[in-house]
Amino acid sequence: MNKKTLDQIKELSRSLRLPAFRNNLEEVFHNALKEKMLPEQLVLTLLQAEDELRYLNRKKVQMRNAGFPQLKYLEDLQRADLPIDGQEKLPELETLDFIRHGRNVILGGSPGTGKTHTAIGLGIKACEEGLSVYYTTVSRLLTQIRESHSSRTLRSLELKFEKYDLVVCDEFGYISFDKQGAEMLFNHLSLRTGLKSTIITSNTSFDKWHEFFGKEAVLTAALLDRLTHKAYLINMNGKSYRMKETKKMLQNSKAQTRPENE
Repeated sequence: MNKKTLDQIKELSRSLRLPAFRNNLEEVFHNALKEKMLPEQLVLTLLQAEDELRYLNRKKVQMRNAGFPQLKYLEDLQRADLPIDGQEKLPELETLDFIRHGRNVILGGSPGTGKTHTAIGLGIKACEEGLSVYYTTVSRLLTQIRESHSSRTLRSLELKFEKYDLVVCDEFGYISFDKQGAEMLFNHLSLRTGLKSTIITSNTSFDKWHEFFGKEAVLTAALLDRLTHKAYLINMNGKSYRMKETKKMLQNSKAQTRPENE
């Protein structure tokens, strides 16, 4: 190809913000001549490279916007160490059909059993499949709601919150709320009921939720009813997953430092 024409194409692709098109241009042209590629196949190859790059960039942006505190992948879960209910239901959950059907997932049980890892892992997989995800803790979410209420931007926050394909709401039950906080949280979470999916993790069993909802029995019952309707309720009571990991690390460390002639 004429160098002047090639430079013009590169300049236009830069102006049109087609980096993959530009970066693959010479190699694709070379292969096109070598393999006697049809013009339409050449154009398709360049556009496919651009589409793939944009797809990867979208995933990176979605992962960044999700706000995960750590990148905990499902592949890194020691599934045999999860509580039985978690082991049995995880294969179904990782299809992400619950998101497509707007169903909630509630992971409840004792501390350290893999609830947060499972929730974040599902969130990351959703990002990888092009879905919009938002991670938050209950305390951080309530702070956002209060601040938005004070600055009169609550509706803007609500519109954004209800559009996410998946919200991961971690650490439910770690803090208690006054009546106003309980009502705010109830109203906010209710925006997604029956429409979009929310994953809740909690160390507190349902029968004790009223204790951190300002002892508002009616409000607690209403929230439970909305969150659990058609939801996956997963019993994550069991031995500490984190403790098992710690013991394995200690055992490996001892094995590595043990003298060879021992």
